[in-house]
Amino acid sequence: MREIDRSYKHHISLPFSLSQPTTVTNAIVPLQPQQENIVGDWERLVAQAQRINQMAAELEATILELKAIASKLNSQRSCLQGNGKAYKSICKYLTVSVPWVRQKPDESFVLTTRKVDLFRAEREAALLAQKLRQQTKTKRLASQRHRKNKNTVDTDTTGFF
Repeated sequence: MREIDRSYKHHISLPFSLSQPTTVTNAIVPLQPQQENIVGDWERLVAQAQRINQMAAELEATILELKAIASKLNSQRSCLQGNGKAYKSICKYLTVSVPWVRQKPDESFVLTTRKVDLFRAEREAALLAQKLRQQTKTKRLASQRHRKNKNTVDTDTTGFF
């Protein structure tokens, strides 16, 4: 059998300064965040909130584009069928939200969601069409009144000559 080396019995020599006890006169100073770190982190927080909102806006635009494509396909399918039968829509829409970061008056942030209005374009188009119809009707009535007044003036003036 082999004998185990007895190196553990040797003394370890330490430098003189480490072997003498020293007294500590100062307590450990707690870590204080430096002002520039706070400012830098605040700027990163604001930038991240803006990035989330930008991505949410892009996602909303992409969702609305998906809806526009589906609507176009639905109308093309309807034209191709041409038999007057009702067809099933190619896409179904449920309530959709995107993440959104808002900043409160006290400058704190709230991570929440914002509803995507999938049918705003249709409502706006219907409202615009209604306004245009109303304007056309008003112009037509004004034109008719003008012609009526002109005819009345013409008949009144012809009696004097």
